[in-house]
Amino acid sequence: MNVARTVRLMFTAGAVEATTHANLPAVRADGAHRGETATVERLTCDDPARPTAHRDHVSFPLADVVDLPGEADDEVDVEGVCRNGPYLWVVGSRSAKRREVKPSHSDAKAATRLASVSAEPSRRVLARIALADPVPAERTPEGASSAALGRGGLVELLAEGEHLRPFLDLTGKENGFDVEGIAVHGEAGQERVHLGLRGPVLRGWAVLLQLKPRAGTDGELVLASRGGHRCAKTFLDLDGLGIRACVCTERTCRCSPGRRWTSTARVRAYRLAGRRSPGHCRRGPPRRPAQRARPVPRGRRRPRRRTGGAALR
Repeated sequence: MNVARTVRLMFTAGAVEATTHANLPAVRADGAHRGETATVERLTCDDPARPTAHRDHVSFPLADVVDLPGEADDEVDVEGVCRNGPYLWVVGSRSAKRREVKPSHSDAKAATRLASVSAEPSRRVLARIALADPVPAERTPEGASSAALGRGGLVELLAEGEHLRPFLDLTGKENGFDVEGIAVHGEAGQERVHLGLRGPVLRGWAVLLQLKPRAGTDGELVLASRGGHRCAKTFLDLDGLGIRACVCTERTCRCSPGRRWTSTARVRAYRLAGRRSPGHCRRGPPRRPAQRARPVPRGRRRPRRRTGGAALR
């Protein structure tokens, strides 16, 4: 892969001291601005057509516009951002966390820390942030309002099903439940949200969730039901990889897989296409994935690859 060019991201001195510049799990480029992370970090580019640098850094805490789970100073661990219409959608990893063992720890202390797993409720965030020129706001003059998924949300819903329930208490680095990709499409108020799971990978199959968050009566988001189900699951054969990022439309979904903690598989990009969006019930192979493969020497046949997809509610 060749690097066409690089773009500088210029943060304030305070952000550099807080290592914000070194902790960028997700970035969204939109016109002349770039935003991401547990707060929304906005950088303005010098040339929207061909930017060479993003500067004029401004930080917007998410807690100023939506109610976040957990304590005010807890890590939100935002892993994905997506712009759709007047909203910037953000999602946290929702993964549990096991305490880290350091070389200086004694055997007894190491064993104690390895036994400690926290649920990290602050990471269980799915929110839409209304943008006004383009500053995050509780409500814009056009009527768009910021909101987050309330209690009794996604994790509680998945705990009622058989596929992901055993993995909700595991950490993301141990094939536990770990959200990293988000894609949103549809008109404002009628959006479909796709969440790509880095984990778990079920016997080599990655999981893509489809939700329909809607504004509730109390100002929070609630998951709308379709056919009696509030969450659709699509299972994808990505050679044992999880989903790191995804971009979805009404008919097509492109996934960028990510390795699990101990995986050594090569990373490719896949395209899942069909008459229906990935959340509908369907079984069978998708169209050939768009992928980057190493050149095959002359005289040798390219090995056939097995790809497939299945969807359940």
